[in-house]
Amino acid sequence: MKRITALTLVGLILTSCGSTKIVNDLAIDNPIHSKIDISAVTNDKVPVTINPGRFTQEMVTYRLPRVIQGTYSVSDFGKYIDDFKAFDYEGNELTTTKADVNTWTISNATQLDKITYLVNDTFDIESSGGIGGEQPFSPAGTNIDPKNYVLNLHGFVGYFDSLKNNQYTLDVKAPTNLVRTSALQSSGVTVSKDGLSKTSHYSAPRYFDITDNPMMYGELDVEEFKVGDITIVLSVYSPNKVHSAAKIKEVAFLMMEAQKEYLGDIDSTPRYDIYLYLAEQNETAPKGFGALEHHTSTVVVLPEAMPFEALKESMIDVVAHEFFHIVTPLSVHSEDVHYFDYNKPTFSKHLWMYEGVTEYFASLFQVDQSIVTEDEFFAKIMGKIGSASNMDDTMSFTKMSENILDEPYDKNYFNVYQKGALIGMCIDILMREESNGQRGILSLMKELSLKYGKNRPFEDDKIIDEITKMTYPSVGEFLQKHVVGKEGKTEPIDYNIFFEKTGLHMAEAKIETNYILNNGVPIVSGSPDKGIFFTEGVSKNSFWANEGVLPNDIVKVVNGVEVTLQNANVIFQEVHGWPLGKPIEVKLMRDGKEIIIKTETSPTYTTGEKLMFNPDATEKQITLRKSWLKG
Repeated sequence: MKRITALTLVGLILTSCGSTKIVNDLAIDNPIHSKIDISAVTNDKVPVTINPGRFTQEMVTYRLPRVIQGTYSVSDFGKYIDDFKAFDYEGNELTTTKADVNTWTISNATQLDKITYLVNDTFDIESSGGIGGEQPFSPAGTNIDPKNYVLNLHGFVGYFDSLKNNQYTLDVKAPTNLVRTSALQSSGVTVSKDGLSKTSHYSAPRYFDITDNPMMYGELDVEEFKVGDITIVLSVYSPNKVHSAAKIKEVAFLMMEAQKEYLGDIDSTPRYDIYLYLAEQNETAPKGFGALEHHTSTVVVLPEAMPFEALKESMIDVVAHEFFHIVTPLSVHSEDVHYFDYNKPTFSKHLWMYEGVTEYFASLFQVDQSIVTEDEFFAKIMGKIGSASNMDDTMSFTKMSENILDEPYDKNYFNVYQKGALIGMCIDILMREESNGQRGILSLMKELSLKYGKNRPFEDDKIIDEITKMTYPSVGEFLQKHVVGKEGKTEPIDYNIFFEKTGLHMAEAKIETNYILNNGVPIVSGSPDKGIFFTEGVSKNSFWANEGVLPNDIVKVVNGVEVTLQNANVIFQEVHGWPLGKPIEVKLMRDGKEIIIKTETSPTYTTGEKLMFNPDATEKQITLRKSWLKG
């Protein structure tokens, strides 16, 4: 998963039921038959039917996920379920009890024929302020709209406690005029007699494969292309046709071709789906920008208003991150990930690897494959150092990971993309130094993939010792000192030590930046009482300082659009990508008085530490730097 926020800147065909074994009084080998009917939407709600086969016990439990894999927050998909009912074989309603927000118990389950309920979409509820508690991260959410349906199936189909490993069949009925794309391959399509709807039939070996295979229906723009031996299917929903799949395809092809070259012989997938939902700039649009990974696909939500160059940059960063997840945690992961409990999950200690190393790969491959320059890569690294410095730099990463849903660890989750990536960088440099440039963190992850793979999890408490044995004592010492720590605390990393090894050093310099960040650190913030306002950092941003903007100036309107806490991410994603020479008008409030900034964008600079070449670097340092940046 990868979040992007402007203010803090993710078939098996069943031919029979097989033999039946009785475990815990349940017929566990019966397939779970499920149906989603998007041709029968009423009041923005989709009807779902679940037929589990015959039970042999009197009471059963049905759940929607509380937490889903790849996210590290509570989603509570049960909140979006209405009119939950259970029926016997005579059509009579059975007694059901809602045990908690995600859980229903059904009495007289030996008579249970089917369950029915209605599903609300999360995009609408998210944009309206929610219905209490946390909301699903948009790329993990659902959309129900006549022009677009985002079917993250964990939002529609649930599971019975003891039947998560049962086979599933899934029928999705939809109007014939909708374009369909699915990471779960169809086993056939049935067209209704009147020709107005068609039902696609799917099969999945177990519940995990339901949650791991999103779908999208609607007015989609779809492009298919090959990268090596991988078929890439790009599905784009741009409600106002601002961006086309054909143009985005060019970006995706170059990016994924470079990723494939960088990864080399690592095991991949024959097909990979990218679902891109481009959100309109209005109050009903989703606000959680980023992406969520799956084994063979990723769901991306970004603002439609982004200029193409900004969209291109975001697609490279976000989709590259998600695709690199095929290495970890999809191929290298712990038992907590492999045997995931959607209701009461336990979390691995190693987010530094799952998200941090993945984020590092997503940045490093770009300089390795000459997509960005070395200076651009260094600027990104310095931005991560700046962002990480604003968080708890002594917090144990393993303790934070294991307790990521709880305070104070949840507030430091964003650091997995900042310091987590820097941890990956330091390990990479150490391994390059120890092996005379022959090994790095990518080779380590490949070795771990060969040892474990997607079907064999590692033991959470033993993996650091294993990594130490597979690499060098210096790597183990680094992990113990800066990742694990003692009594929940670690020693902050002195990055200069690692840069010095490669003939680099940090020095104060004039740095080109953008209109909402100073060298990676945001210059806007928000609060319920003030709204969106400029921070002290605005004084060090040459563009705004030259226009007379002051700290604590409240941003009221940007180019005719009123700024609120709800739409700020959309607006400032656009501001982040403003091209040079763009006419702008920004209305501010200062001490109750309106201030109007009307100008054109121009290059903007700040001052700060910059990563620079040491002119006195030794040949050994230069050689290490080359092996680090170019493999």
